[in-house]
Amino acid sequence: MRFDPVGRDEAREMARRELDKQIYQRDKPSWLERAWDRFTEWLGDLFQRAAAPNAEGNGSGWLSVAVIILILAAVIALVAWLMWGRRNPRSRGDALLEDEPSTALDHRDAADAHAAAGRWAEAIRERLRAIARDLEERAVLSPRPGRTADELAAEAGAAVPQLADELRGGVRIFDDVWYGDRPGTSDGYARLTDLDERLREARPKPLEADGLVPAGAAEDAAEGEGGPRW
Repeated sequence: MRFDPVGRDEAREMARRELDKQIYQRDKPSWLERAWDRFTEWLGDLFQRAAAPNAEGNGSGWLSVAVIILILAAVIALVAWLMWGRRNPRSRGDALLEDEPSTALDHRDAADAHAAAGRWAEAIRERLRAIARDLEERAVLSPRPGRTADELAAEAGAAVPQLADELRGGVRIFDDVWYGDRPGTSDGYARLTDLDERLREARPKPLEADGLVPAGAAEDAAEGEGGPRW
């Protein structure tokens, strides 16, 4: 049997196709791993040159020191920005509602006016205030001066457990905007508006936290007057 000789270019192409098969690619580093390896090599070289900036022939030593300082400053700034939005103690200490008398409708109107003007941070705050006041007006929560946004999420979540996650998410949006220096957005406001509407349609548990209304008394009284209260 006679075999035709394989040329150099054809052999090279056959070898390339063979090496492209999946079985040879399993141990090949991903692009992310290759990028990380290059970055660590560059960083290691940077520290090596910065360790002896005055060494002969190491003209870029002081430049390496400056680059390292900039990198550290950027990392510290990023960590501080992230932690400020999540752990600012003022978000747990400031009262959500002001002392002046107001209604849920007042806050909803104010929220809509801010949203129409593109003032999303103010719109988010007023919509969360509307939620808090509405829950008090419907006796889902007892009126309590000084209630914070985080306390609102915890207490309302216990009364309306099916929306507890949404309440925490809504308060997180408020905290990020007002205490984390993050910009308010139309999407954030839309989430608060949707939460407000869903809470108004929900059937909360009877108020019994402060002993003002015994468990089940609110529903019994409402049914005695001709129908459910909620």
